[in-house]
Amino acid sequence: MAGRKAAAPDPARSLALLWGSHAKAGRSGLTVRAIVDAAIELADAEGLEALSMRMVADRLKVGTMSLYTHVPGKGELTDLMFDRAYGDLYADADEPSQQPGGWRGALEFIARRNWEILTAHPWIHEVPTMRTALGPNITRKYEAELRPLDGLGLTDVEMDSALTLVLTHVQGTARAGAEQLRTQRDSGLTDEEWWRQISPTLTTVMSGTHFPVAGRVGTAVGEHFQSTLDPSHALTFGLTTILDGLTQLVSARAQDQQDHAG
Repeated sequence: MAGRKAAAPDPARSLALLWGSHAKAGRSGLTVRAIVDAAIELADAEGLEALSMRMVADRLKVGTMSLYTHVPGKGELTDLMFDRAYGDLYADADEPSQQPGGWRGALEFIARRNWEILTAHPWIHEVPTMRTALGPNITRKYEAELRPLDGLGLTDVEMDSALTLVLTHVQGTARAGAEQLRTQRDSGLTDEEWWRQISPTLTTVMSGTHFPVAGRVGTAVGEHFQSTLDPSHALTFGLTTILDGLTQLVSARAQDQQDHAG
């Protein structure tokens, strides 16, 4: 039934599915790839919470039970969808490393590509990624995104932490952007229209209160962006600040190596 929370997938079963053949057709002619692609199209349009096995079956014009011979349930299907969404992230594992600008240019490229995926598939924000089964595409993604950080003098833990810092910033900003678009859609107002409606009242209630800094800054932001948030600006500002900090860390590690060598 649409809207029902999926049971947690079995990790071992999900791993077997993720690393198995997705192109092999069963007796009904269905393939795992076709099921996953149909589910992604539905989730893009309706959201993950609304997705059901029955909806996927209807889209493929097959009986619901025929899906279960390929995918045990919505939990495992979600794991497959998550991995598939990142399947075309990079041309190969070296693409990020081949970008101009060294490791910094590579991380900027990684951030932008992840932003594009999250913007195209906002349902990804609904997937509990901390224990999502590691499929082939997610594993290749991790490999490709770590390579630009290898050989800079960072420890393995620092490499993972630096990448996580960039990706969590992208994910958080993309989530805020998705919520902004959903609010616009539900209200029928653009952010600019909404800001024009509330700005006079907000200015009145905030003036002369105990929030002089909040009032001044909030008004400046609202007037500048005609909104409370500009996701693209937030992405760029945060990414630049993060990379500036990582530049200091990389420089410090390079100096440590020189000191030890001397």
